[in-house]
Amino acid sequence: MTTLYLYDDTRARAFEPFASTRPASEMVAGTMLIRDRWHHALQPSDVQFIAGRRHEHFDEPGARAATGMIPAGSIIALARCAPAVPADPSKTARRAATCSMWRCGAELAAIRTKEPIDVAAFADGTMMLDELYAGTGAIGTLDGWWLNEVWDFIRYLPEQLAADLAAPSLPTGSRPTGATILGEGTVTVAADAVIEPQVVFDATAGAIFVGAGSHVRAFTRLIGPCYIGREVQVMGGDIGGSSIGDVCKVRGELSSTIVVGHSNKGHDGFVGHSYLGRWVNLGAGTITSNLKNTYGTVALWTPSGVRDSGLQFLGTMFGDHVKTGIGLQLSTGTVLGAGANVYGNMPPKAVSPFSWGDAPPYAVYRADKFIETAARMMSRRHVELTDRARRHLAAAHDGRWTAETGKA
Repeated sequence: MTTLYLYDDTRARAFEPFASTRPASEMVAGTMLIRDRWHHALQPSDVQFIAGRRHEHFDEPGARAATGMIPAGSIIALARCAPAVPADPSKTARRAATCSMWRCGAELAAIRTKEPIDVAAFADGTMMLDELYAGTGAIGTLDGWWLNEVWDFIRYLPEQLAADLAAPSLPTGSRPTGATILGEGTVTVAADAVIEPQVVFDATAGAIFVGAGSHVRAFTRLIGPCYIGREVQVMGGDIGGSSIGDVCKVRGELSSTIVVGHSNKGHDGFVGHSYLGRWVNLGAGTITSNLKNTYGTVALWTPSGVRDSGLQFLGTMFGDHVKTGIGLQLSTGTVLGAGANVYGNMPPKAVSPFSWGDAPPYAVYRADKFIETAARMMSRRHVELTDRARRHLAAAHDGRWTAETGKA
């Protein structure tokens, strides 16, 4: 019985606008949470996260913050490493039992503790894995990706999608009947998913998967590689190269985009090379730019300043609970902090968390009003905002950073 602890180091804690409200292990890379990737890779009996006090009340299914002492024999792994799903999980688990450390590429990704260690040792994220005393044993290797910057979730999306859609962990389904299928890629649809007539599955460039309980309306074109999770309503348009999490509504044009889940893009408007956290709602006609007129690389706001991503295509990072107004236009490489509610004309390229308004200087969205709205939105999807989650959101509001300084 081995517990795996997924640790947010200082680099992972800078993955804004998401780090304010969720640990890195609870972000989606490819088609699944990083937590689930590690579970497939090492087959532990339990998984907990270490992400500092700001996430001690984080409350989503399957997520649990570590407290107290980490027992000897536990595994501590860096949450910004996203392992590939192994072809033979049982073989991987047997191999993992003999290992004291694991490398992904040339970097140390995880260690097995030889002695107990207090979670408090990881409080500020500066502890390095190579400072810890690992148990004796073999050195394992993991295939996967290092997410060193927040834009790496978009950088590696195409290859992660392709790998995940070919992995044995993908739920079972069958090839749809009555739909138009183009290309030679695999098309898999869950038994209880609904595919209306006049849906096109374009698998020319990769596989397509539609999960249980999802409904794809007529005049939708799904372009592989593409993943549609459980209970998603795809309401028309072109959805390509994207990963759409559970219980979402999407319509219009989505390209190379990740949606964690429980988010709505229920209207027309282009969203490309973007990342939507949980409980995001995009107003009708919200549009992201993902390519500069100069065709140069895109710079993005980070807590340490504006930095060049090295990517030619990069849209908007939408933090958890972000809401946009009708017709909002977002420039290339925009960051909208968690809980921001923006409308009107094009906002600046970085908007602080819990901002409210149509132009800077934005008002601060009152914590009690924000939490009341969040509870109302979540109840429409039959999800309760628990007292624990309320404390977590209140703490995020208290610790909000500003776009000008990157600090509270």
